[in-house]
Amino acid sequence: MTNINMLKLNAVNSFYGKAHILNDISFSIEAGEVVSLLGRNGAGKTTTMKSIMQLVKPKDGTVHFLGKDITASPTHRVAKMGLGYVPEERRIFTDLTILENLEVGKQPARDGLIEWTIDILFDLFPNLKERRNNRGKELSGGEQQMLTIARTLMGNPKLLLLDEPSEGIAPVIVEQMAETILKLKKEGLPVLISEQNLHFARIVADRAIIIESGSRKFDGSFEELEAQPEIRDAYLSV
Repeated sequence: MTNINMLKLNAVNSFYGKAHILNDISFSIEAGEVVSLLGRNGAGKTTTMKSIMQLVKPKDGTVHFLGKDITASPTHRVAKMGLGYVPEERRIFTDLTILENLEVGKQPARDGLIEWTIDILFDLFPNLKERRNNRGKELSGGEQQMLTIARTLMGNPKLLLLDEPSEGIAPVIVEQMAETILKLKKEGLPVLISEQNLHFARIVADRAIIIESGSRKFDGSFEELEAQPEIRDAYLSV
């Protein structure tokens, strides 16, 4: 399944009201690839994710998923097609248990892909297995992030969008998150990760895309990025 465009953005322009947030953003993700969308806070990473999911409707340009133009599709239909989105806000059901949260996210298996069951997810997230009967509000921030990812995987996505998965969680949980993404990669699940943490991104991703002020500034391997420190310093340094 190499060299197959799972996701392709072509000259996407998105706005919040009159504010022009994304400027002609173009990139693609191939089957089995883990790509990190890098940039400072406010660079346009979350808007890119929301534009892919059609939570923000692009004013110009197109978004193709599995070769189909989804630019005008409603968000629920995009999700049913197999785009799994994990927002930064960790939107879990706080009054439901871990098990109940996972059941809410369940969708049928998809041909040719691993079927994510509760047992498989508990192997992937041992912390959740230990607390399976705890309610969402009783979990730490890192555990809530894990639950959000696990619930999204219960939808058996063909491609996973992770918005700032390492943000605001303890270092030990960040390490577990990195291990989890590497396991997803081993299963062949393509992932687009929005990140500010370059070290985290380098561990898990095959390729880096840097955006600044809503424009793409770099698209290439981490080796290519290391060879151009002026780009890293210009767009990623605090």
